[in-house]
Amino acid sequence: MPKFHKLGPGYTVEIDTLNQQTWCQLLQEFDDASIYQTWPYVAVTAGPRNMSHLLLRKNGDVVAAALARIAKLPFARIGAAYIRWAPLWRRRGTDADSEVFRYALRALRNEFACNRRLVLRFFPLVFEDESPSCRTILAEEGFSSLEDESRGRTILMDLTPPIGDLREGMGRNWRRNLKQAEQNGLEVVEGTDDELFKTFVGVYKQTVLRKGFVEPNDINQFRLIQAQLPDNLKMKIMLCKSAGEVCAGLVSSAMGKTGIELFAATSDAGMQSRGSHLLRWKFVDWLKQEHFAVYNLNGINPDRNPGTYKFKSDLAGKNGRDVRYLGRFDARDGLLSYCCVKWGDAFRMRYGKLKELVKAGRALKPRPEAAS
Repeated sequence: MPKFHKLGPGYTVEIDTLNQQTWCQLLQEFDDASIYQTWPYVAVTAGPRNMSHLLLRKNGDVVAAALARIAKLPFARIGAAYIRWAPLWRRRGTDADSEVFRYALRALRNEFACNRRLVLRFFPLVFEDESPSCRTILAEEGFSSLEDESRGRTILMDLTPPIGDLREGMGRNWRRNLKQAEQNGLEVVEGTDDELFKTFVGVYKQTVLRKGFVEPNDINQFRLIQAQLPDNLKMKIMLCKSAGEVCAGLVSSAMGKTGIELFAATSDAGMQSRGSHLLRWKFVDWLKQEHFAVYNLNGINPDRNPGTYKFKSDLAGKNGRDVRYLGRFDARDGLLSYCCVKWGDAFRMRYGKLKELVKAGRALKPRPEAAS
């Protein structure tokens, strides 16, 4: 029988008690809120019937929360609950409490692994150098690290210094390119509407084709998510135009205390415009004005993509911190679910490698204009 663990005194749990509007309001009370814990993100990526949320209260007040994507076989208790960048446990205006983190993990394991017999797989928004006690707590609460998976790296840019210091702290070449962009007579258009998103998708597809990389996220899903997000949580879309034509674009999200870059693109004709530099700087300036404290540049890999690593590292400059995420973790009590998820992992890994090979092959093919 699965082993449930009691919560501490004063702690209680609620399952699936909120509607979408209330959840979105609650989300804004956490410093570690992100687009990956919005109702539309989970509804679009998993389906509205395949989602579940948990609230952890202490003495009646919500202290932690998490939205899960549920993937299971029909009419069977076999499958997994996926949670990305949760539990939310850093309430705005309060100090992070490791006890809350512990009991949030315990509540999630009790519900999804023990009660529903699913594999609970989650990716907490915790960095290695930030909360050293979190890894110990995870192990003590029955979570095992997926050591075979990359833990992921990113650069966090500290936005608390004055805007002039942020610019001065950039790499010398990055500052020079930014100055050139500012002198190029570029126009920046920004907003949240679908027409802007549609325009960005066109430029993004050019970037994917030119670079030949496998898209880490489905851009069309994010377009659907944007349509369902409330106005105050919508992604920020920024387009840079040169001579009236879009030369670069940026899609970002800002929640809690952090802004994060989601998608970036440069048109085939806009490689020399330096529009990508101008858009990042405009986003930094906007984050400062809106009192966000951190800019998450969202992923680096110096070995596989040294150019992007250099670009992001020089943008953050002296105010950047190269960090690793704590990683992905599993908790399970159902053997059938575990075997099913392991089979699915193996299939996805092989499918992902096949997509990379296909993309690499396409990138090596000469373009029609080059072949003529």
